[in-house]
Amino acid sequence: MVTERGLQVLRAIVQDYVETHEPVGSKSIVERHAFGVSAATIRNDMALLEDEELITAPHTSSGRVPTDKGYRLFVNHLAQLRPLSAAQRSAIETFLADPSDLDDLMARTVRVLTQLTGQVALAQYPSFARANITHIELVALAPNRILVVLVTDAGGVSQRISPLPVEVDDEDVAVLRARLSSLITGRAVSDAADRLASLVHPEPGSPAARLHPALLSLGTVIAEELAEFRQERLVMAGAATLARREHDFRGSIHPLLEAIEEQVTLLRLMSEMVTDEHGLATSIGTENAPFGLGEASIVASNYAAPGGTARVGVMGPTRMDYPSNLAAARAVARYLSRMLEEDEAGR
Repeated sequence: MVTERGLQVLRAIVQDYVETHEPVGSKSIVERHAFGVSAATIRNDMALLEDEELITAPHTSSGRVPTDKGYRLFVNHLAQLRPLSAAQRSAIETFLADPSDLDDLMARTVRVLTQLTGQVALAQYPSFARANITHIELVALAPNRILVVLVTDAGGVSQRISPLPVEVDDEDVAVLRARLSSLITGRAVSDAADRLASLVHPEPGSPAARLHPALLSLGTVIAEELAEFRQERLVMAGAATLARREHDFRGSIHPLLEAIEEQVTLLRLMSEMVTDEHGLATSIGTENAPFGLGEASIVASNYAAPGGTARVGVMGPTRMDYPSNLAAARAVARYLSRMLEEDEAGR
């Protein structure tokens, strides 16, 4: 059974180890923290913490370091989020101001987050599966080439050039636009592909028959773009920080680098993390072993988007500054939510 003072000793060990990178001994705890007891008493508290597998000795006769279980107890019950400084908040606001589009906003989000934390920053794109298509535009680039533009109410924009099997003029383009718009505008992304699949071939020799091959070709292109909208996407920044922090990992960082490259594992992990009542989530060390990432910790915060909620966070070694990283993720998530809400209101 861990006493209240024992919990405070654990807090001191976590904080000092994160700050100094060195195992923490009883003497340094007495010197750095006002417990008002002797080093021998602190050693007894540390022995109880070690019995509970909350701390461990990396070497014989060394100080102690937190275990993954110790970090978990610290995050759940002892960590107090530190408010960001005025300079940090100003940096977020300045860095994210006036993005050109959603892709630019997401790229800026991870760049500012990795600058604030010194960790690998991760951000899920808003889900467009439940978004509605608000506009489709066709722009003739040549008699047999058309630029297709799709826009959703969740901020998703797709542009793609489509070759056509027949040549078309401006009047034909208007007809194609009207036909496709009637099929999918106002429809959910998840439903629009089914609508396109229902295209019926017109009667041979009718005016619509000449344009039907072009309509089918454009329908195929649009369906492929809608499939992209429905896929989960992740944007990242700061992968180089892993190399600089390699000494903080107990084993190889190669699984982390592979996960960054492939994204699928990180998307699954980010989606399955359980948030608390404040929309914050942590997954620490061995808790990530099923994903092959037992050497890493991830902290994340939910943000609100028109298509639902998504997450933004950071990944790094288990020896990370959890309170500061959670505070940074929360602050960036809140600002991102506000920007997306204002963007939707302005449409």
